Amino acid sequence: MCTSIGIVTQDGYHLLGRTMDWDTLRVGPLFLPRGYQWQTVFDHRTYQNRYALVGGGLANAKLVDVSDGVNEKGLMVQKLTFDHGGQLTEARHADKVQLAARELALYLLGRFASIAEIEAHLSEIELMSDTNSDVKYGHAEQHYAVMDATGRMVVIEPSQAPLRLRENPLGVLTNHPNFDSQIRRLHDYVTFSPAFEQGTVPLNTYHVTTGELSGKKTPPGAYSPSARFMRAAYMKELADQPVDLTMGVATTSHLLDTVTVPQSKRHRPTFSVYRSIAVAETCTYYFQAYAQLGMTALTLTPELAAQPTPQLYRND
Repeated sequence: MCTSIGIVTQDGYHLLGRTMDWDTLRVGPLFLPRGYQWQTVFDHRTYQNRYALVGGGLANAKLVDVSDGVNEKGLMVQKLTFDHGGQLTEARHADKVQLAARELALYLLGRFASIAEIEAHLSEIELMSDTNSDVKYGHAEQHYAVMDATGRMVVIEPSQAPLRLRENPLGVLTNHPNFDSQIRRLHDYVTFSPAFEQGTVPLNTYHVTTGELSGKKTPPGAYSPSARFMRAAYMKELADQPVDLTMGVATTSHLLDTVTVPQSKRHRPTFSVYRSIAVAETCTYYFQAYAQLGMTALTLTPELAAQPTPQLYRND
């Protein structure tokens, strides 16, 4: 289970933060170079990345897995569990890019510079069950939060074929139900602006509600996906828009505090094993493991982007 929050600062920086809720920490900060080649576990077709990226994940001789990150063009992608919502494809199609669901974040970050580019090619991509795969990898249901340097933020959901791209000016996503259902439930807690209701919110609009809370419910304090969605959206709408990048990182971190799940083995198997914040304009990825007091900052400088070798970093 996870929570995603997108932020735009007054001076034009774009940040995408998230919690990663799982039973144990399996990943760390990583760098993948331009030209990086990898094979999908579905049919072992080889893909070559166009763009360098930094993010959270792992890469070795047998497996590459990117959970979230930012590429050198400022595209930011996160994958989140999507309970009871995924409709995966079974039949092989030679003319399609066919991937396991967990591979889509890596594919998007490696191949595209913007959401507009993704939108133009989304119909070419199919997320596959393992019914006809080369190896069995289970039935992972995921959806994806995507933001770029224009300020556009979208949700990609495998709730239908072809994949669906849904605008997300609210800037919040959790695990289930689907995004439209989450928005409908949020009406009990906030009053959306006319532009939001009409689907005409300008890019880089920070608040999409009126701020009027009279007669509205107070968000629940639970850690269910629905409760985290309501609380994250509510708190983001109450928070001032950050004036600059420093305040943007701080505000994103504080908003993530409201949905960070503490470790509690007696009551739940998962907790927020790490939090991350990506910044489009600086191509910086901040990583904070559960037991880590500060954040590890990894910036995709031109010098790093030109390096030929993948790199995994310690997060302590």
